Amino acid sequence: MPQVNSPAIDLEVEEWLGGPKSNISNELGKPILIKVFQVNCPGCFIHGIPETLEVREKFKDSPLLIWGLATAFEDFHLNTLENLKKLINSGEVVGETHEVLNSRGLINKNQLDYSIPFPVAWDRVIPYHSTNYLSDTHDFIKKDFPQFDSFPEKNQKLILSQVMSYLKGKKYEAKTFDTYQLKGTPSTLLIDRNGILRGKWLGSGYGLEQEVEKLLSY
Repeated sequence: MPQVNSPAIDLEVEEWLGGPKSNISNELGKPILIKVFQVNCPGCFIHGIPETLEVREKFKDSPLLIWGLATAFEDFHLNTLENLKKLINSGEVVGETHEVLNSRGLINKNQLDYSIPFPVAWDRVIPYHSTNYLSDTHDFIKKDFPQFDSFPEKNQKLILSQVMSYLKGKKYEAKTFDTYQLKGTPSTLLIDRNGILRGKWLGSGYGLEQEVEKLLSY
């Protein structure tokens, strides 16, 4: 797992849409912003991607590269390559994204009122098989509950049981999402011109413009 201020790892990509295929190691010398999203993620389209579009406009004269990474860690019947292609090609949205955006008047004829003008990679999503559910459960907990050892014993047992149950029911894994140990979407990765991961966080509204300004200074 790449940690902030350590070398970034290349994305594991099944297909690129809306632009030329590339990867982190191919773009040394250029800072990169990667917005990670799911097709079935209303917050990605209300906050995450619009925030990225604002950054794109502000830094359009800089060497900053902007990519999207569409992934899937849930709702695998909706978070698909097919639905991503609909989104990129025509702006069509599906599932909860459609329901929420429609209720807010943010789509027209099932389509976004904005386009995604940067290349988008489809994360490599493969069937999930565990050889050791207990080990995978502890790895999962270490990622999402860093203070797990300080929890009361009954809480620890409950979390262990819930995570084990989740993993046993998990059908797929998204390679890049898991490699970077992301916790959800939208997420953002910032990589400097030397290929060093300088930022990784979940959500939006954390001053992305200021973070990009720092990224460009490396």
